[in-house]
Amino acid sequence: MSLLRRGDVAAALLGALWLVTLSVTVAVGMSFATGGAFRPAIGAALLWGGAAGVLALRMGRAGVRAGGILVAAACLLGLLPPMTQAAGTAAQAVGAAILGGALALALRATLAGLVPGANDRHAFEAAVIRFLTGFGYIFFTAIVAIPFWVMLMTSFKSRAEQVANPLDFGIDLSRGRDLFRSYEELFTQFDFGLYMMNSAFISVVTVLVTLSFAIPGAYAVARLRFRGQAAFSRAILLIYMVPLIVLALPIYIAFSLTGLRNSIFGILLIYPVTTIPVALYMLQGYFRGLPAEVEEAGLMDGLSRLQVIWKITLPLSLPALASVGLYVFMIAWNEFLLAFMLLDDPSKFTLTRGIAALNSSEIPRQHLMAGSVIATVPIMALFLGLERFMTKGLTAGSVKG
Repeated sequence: MSLLRRGDVAAALLGALWLVTLSVTVAVGMSFATGGAFRPAIGAALLWGGAAGVLALRMGRAGVRAGGILVAAACLLGLLPPMTQAAGTAAQAVGAAILGGALALALRATLAGLVPGANDRHAFEAAVIRFLTGFGYIFFTAIVAIPFWVMLMTSFKSRAEQVANPLDFGIDLSRGRDLFRSYEELFTQFDFGLYMMNSAFISVVTVLVTLSFAIPGAYAVARLRFRGQAAFSRAILLIYMVPLIVLALPIYIAFSLTGLRNSIFGILLIYPVTTIPVALYMLQGYFRGLPAEVEEAGLMDGLSRLQVIWKITLPLSLPALASVGLYVFMIAWNEFLLAFMLLDDPSKFTLTRGIAALNSSEIPRQHLMAGSVIATVPIMALFLGLERFMTKGLTAGSVKG
């Protein structure tokens, strides 16, 4: 460990790791932007990154700039090939400039506080944490943004463009309104407006039904004393221990025998079965965190138990109710297996069931991607708009529960 704390060793290691990370990132980004096959060279990136790290540590800011310029020049000369020869000269120059600049910024931020020679534990750990933080930003941004970007760009392309170069995820703005042809056809020819209304209706009703059962159930488990309370509290989430696919066949048979299959009413019956346990579990933790003295004061003032819940407990639980409602809404909106299994009539399809119907060789692939965008954007906007309520409700229940 003492060897790793030496400035030159730590700088070389962090510089190598940064250049590998940035080379992969730039290669993926340039591939999406140009349609070319950019491939990072991991071995060369380790060597050049290590050298740039040592240079930055030894020479300070001048070394940081020199390291970035050195890496960019190595890319252009073919000594550090994160770009392939298939890419054009302009694309290689842009990629090399981005890589060199990003490495300089990363080294300047990461190596701050390190000195040549021996470093104390705090300076070394701070440098490692800064690298891990930057890596985490890049990694999580990539796994979230790349699938959505591919989905969005594919939805704008025509079949001929997809066949010509499947890796080209750029956008041709000269096509104008024709870029949105897939979206127009989904709403005019494939009834996606109806699917959205069905999904919204089912999701809202599922939220209402779930909360109407989960609130009194969670309150009883959190506040009332009855035989088997502890066992019931622990067994709430047992249904989640059984994979839903195991229950699929019994549900299908039961719904077929009772005539509930292929009906929205049947969906409204089965969705709350999957959401009530998790809502009840989340709410009981929050109810336990509320001060019991407030409710006892209400009882002493002559309120009934139901009045205490309505006038005291629920107003204090609004952040938790908002977070649970949002979570249940997302579950119902994105649910696929039960909708796929129980719905056959296109007039009763949800969005996820409608998207599955697009997965056919007779339907252009961009329609499937456009349907995925239509299903993703509303729930993403809802989550981003109400995310602060969700975080507040979840953390309050987890800390005090």
